[in-house]
Amino acid sequence: MEIFTRREQKYLIAMQQYEMLVNLMAPYMLYDKFGEKGRYTVTSLYFENRSQQIYYETKNKLEFRQKLRLRIYDDTDIDGTAFFEVKQKHNRVVNKRRTALPLKEAYRYLYQPLDRLESYRPSNVLIMKEIHHFRTLYRLKPEMVVSYDRHAFHCIDDPDLRVTFDLNLRCRNSDLNIETGPYGENFIDKNLVVLEVKVSHSVPLWLTRFLQKLDCEQRSASKFCTSLELLKGDVLPGNIQREKVMIGVG
Repeated sequence: MEIFTRREQKYLIAMQQYEMLVNLMAPYMLYDKFGEKGRYTVTSLYFENRSQQIYYETKNKLEFRQKLRLRIYDDTDIDGTAFFEVKQKHNRVVNKRRTALPLKEAYRYLYQPLDRLESYRPSNVLIMKEIHHFRTLYRLKPEMVVSYDRHAFHCIDDPDLRVTFDLNLRCRNSDLNIETGPYGENFIDKNLVVLEVKVSHSVPLWLTRFLQKLDCEQRSASKFCTSLELLKGDVLPGNIQREKVMIGVG
């Protein structure tokens, strides 16, 4: 799919809560079709401008905010498929649009003198035009790489319901070539897991009960902001302390 519209609930949970929730969900959920038993690695190149506009829009929870990223899965090489994605949030509804193209073509678009957009061959031309407009308007440049190991599920009765667990969350800004692999400094404690419940309408009662039973606390967990805070340190005014970053606050 190239266009997604859904609501997302985020939680920061302990490893034990993650393991117990997977067991409780088993009668209702199936492994995601990607990866081995729903497990795969996500590596994303995020974009920002000199004034850190994307960061502040996200951190201040503007009613409308958006991000741009270039994403690959598992061990994708320079000739493999990458995805340019625009992720927008408005009134708690997440809209994501993405287009696929070879990673080397994505790099050509980013780092070489700009050819006409018609010279590229994305899977969706209109989304590529939107990405180019967003990148140009905000003057976005590659900023950092964020990667994590994902364990993903979808509901048996409602395919629009997805539950993902992100582990071993890392970031770096020293090497922005995403094909070199998912490595970097952990920006959330290794014993913590980012849980996301993604649904078109409402969360089913059985899942709500499981989350309550395990004392899963709904909590904002912006990978983009927390990574940037760790990498930028005191450069960001009002930055939270490093020890708080490592436990995932923010």
